[in-house]
Amino acid sequence: MNFKNIFKNKTKMTTENTEIDKELDEAILEKNANGEQLIIEEEELSIEDQLKNDLAAEKDKYLRLFAEFENYKRRTSKERLELFKTANQEVLQSMLPVLDDFDRALIEIRKAENDVLTKGVELIHEKLKNTLTSKGLEEVAVAAGDAFDADFAEAITQIPAPSENLKGKIVDVVEKGYKLGDKIIRYPKVVIGN
Repeated sequence: MNFKNIFKNKTKMTTENTEIDKELDEAILEKNANGEQLIIEEEELSIEDQLKNDLAAEKDKYLRLFAEFENYKRRTSKERLELFKTANQEVLQSMLPVLDDFDRALIEIRKAENDVLTKGVELIHEKLKNTLTSKGLEEVAVAAGDAFDADFAEAITQIPAPSENLKGKIVDVVEKGYKLGDKIIRYPKVVIGN
């Protein structure tokens, strides 16, 4: 074999191989074109589904964050209202002994039967009570003869009941109780019958 024949055979083989490769490539390309279309369609659907899923996740995240923020606003506004209601608690608690002294002074002044003095002290007493009431202070309503409730009164002692209908009930109120809003800041001190 000479060099020319080898080159011709090689060229012929290369040409045949190239034609075969071309045919195979075309067949592969057709398959790939169809396959790619399917893949592209699948990718588009999966991208679309992915976007839908992402949107749903973000929407859920947004709704949760919004609900959490609304709860936070509600909680802080409630705490702020509670703070405003009880902001003066220490001042009001320190004024309670003064109010008690006024009550005792009024009882003693009434015994003196001096109408002018009694009227003057009553006016000052009412002014003090109205000022404290305007700041949210309320008296806890407990009176002799009421049933004793440990949630609203503090029993300081028990005595034999003066009558059968006062057993387990309040016989006397030693010290008035007060509340600020719904919170009792000083429990009434009472004597109960046994």
